[in-house]
Amino acid sequence: MDHPTLLGLCAGSLTTLAFVPQVLKTWRSKSGNDISLGMFLLFSTGVLLWLIYGILIDALPVILANAITLLLSLTVLALKLRYRARET
Repeated sequence: MDHPTLLGLCAGSLTTLAFVPQVLKTWRSKSGNDISLGMFLLFSTGVLLWLIYGILIDALPVILANAITLLLSLTVLALKLRYRARET
């Protein structure tokens, strides 16, 4: 594996793992009140576009990082909407 790919995989891993604490906090607290719906919608859309871009240029680090980040981001969004529905 070449150095740029390895660097990309490390960078993608760190930025993707940064979402795990938010997912866990939202899930454990059963509340998404502190999460901006607009921000996560925009962010998830951007990550989806990065994923498509990664697929088009066949860049494994971009594909892996954004596929996992999209999954985590959509999880946070789903939890926010789920817990908001319970509160109303």
